[in-house]
Amino acid sequence: MDNLRNLSVEQLVKIADVLKTIAHPVRLDIIKLLEKHDKLCVNDIVEHTKIEQSLLSHHLTKMKDRGILSSKRDGKHIFYSISMTNIPNIFDCMERCKI
Repeated sequence: MDNLRNLSVEQLVKIADVLKTIAHPVRLDIIKLLEKHDKLCVNDIVEHTKIEQSLLSHHLTKMKDRGILSSKRDGKHIFYSISMTNIPNIFDCMERCKI
């Protein structure tokens, strides 16, 4: 906890930006899904989330733009994975906070 108190304003702004970006049930679901599967193509994520591909693309792009996810094209498919490898730890934090 002492480490958190020593963070610079810039670091706190970055943390707030990341938390704001993932603060959506679909985005949290995507993070959980990618934590289990390492990487998935858009079609697989659509199948799991049951949302329109255009809406899913919006969520994926937002998280990719913030550096939370990364993508790689393989032929016709785009595969997404978690690039901020510690981000799934947010679920442990929420459990400990009884959220």
